[in-house]
Amino acid sequence: MARTKEFDPDAVLQAALELFWRRGYAATSMADLVEHLGIGRASLYATFGNKRELYLKALERYTEARDPVLVAELSQPGPVLPAVRALVRRYAAEAACPERRLDGCFVTNTAAELAPHDPVAARRVEASWDHVETPLHAALIRARAQGELPAERDPRGLARMLLVLLQGLRVVGKASSDPARVREAAEQALTLLD
Repeated sequence: MARTKEFDPDAVLQAALELFWRRGYAATSMADLVEHLGIGRASLYATFGNKRELYLKALERYTEARDPVLVAELSQPGPVLPAVRALVRRYAAEAACPERRLDGCFVTNTAAELAPHDPVAARRVEASWDHVETPLHAALIRARAQGELPAERDPRGLARMLLVLLQGLRVVGKASSDPARVREAAEQALTLLD
């Protein structure tokens, strides 16, 4: 008879995500995970695989929770540019928030730490970025069609610029103690939408 799990795998995955997000992949050992998650090493391996597999599952959970919010924000009927501006300002505010800035963005952290040498992590980062860029692109196409953007503006190029800006805000916000740095950069970038 198989033993039943004495822990909630969903709660453990969320706790692992939070630990990896706060510390990073390299700085989180299996011993750290066992201690933080409160489950045995054998149970951890049996349920989630090795540390890398657990990290990739945590990354997947993070993107599944965040990506639909962005699509919903940018798909509302009516004027588009206010929603795009609100999105950029929200990212800037989160990046400048003292309680959140040290964590940064889990995807951005993965891009910097793992993607350069881990093809699976790199593909997941690219997929997450596509889930940001695609709705931005669609929203900017709508904005141009509605006359909010001049006809000569390139929605794809603007969407890519905004993606890079959003990711950059996360990096700079994590490393800088000057909240004005990210806020002013965001506002300057938003002038490109005028």
